[in-house]
Amino acid sequence: MESNYLGRALNKLHEKVGQTVSKSHWFEVTQDHVNQYADVSRDHQWIHVDPVRAKKDSPYGDAIAHGNLTLALIGHLPEIDGYGMPDLEGKKLGINYGFNRIRFPSPVPVGSFIRCEGLLKSAEIKGGMIETVTEITVEVKGNQKPACVAEKVGRIVF
Repeated sequence: MESNYLGRALNKLHEKVGQTVSKSHWFEVTQDHVNQYADVSRDHQWIHVDPVRAKKDSPYGDAIAHGNLTLALIGHLPEIDGYGMPDLEGKKLGINYGFNRIRFPSPVPVGSFIRCEGLLKSAEIKGGMIETVTEITVEVKGNQKPACVAEKVGRIVF
């Protein structure tokens, strides 16, 4: 029974390869978010948690979010209706399996708005699940350069 689900789901996903499958709403990254992340990660570097010093001494002219905070947010930003992976019959859950590649080309200044977009690059059966690779691009409102480009690997369990 599960193999039937896998085959049909894989066919649906193959139709989406090369297409945008997710796009989020804009989300404000606040100093409170950055401070909470600093507490969890134990990274209290002044460039993140001291806005007064960051305005004066930072090459960015302001406090910036941790790169890993930006990365952590990409899976939890609310999607815009009309995007998303297709409904897959028999799907029980999705698992974050990891990342192949992550880059942070530009910072996320505290108080800025970010959103992300996902482009499905591949889908294949692995270990009785479907493994997807999606290129996620995080954009900062008003900036030309993305804040993060990550190749996210997920597994879909049936």
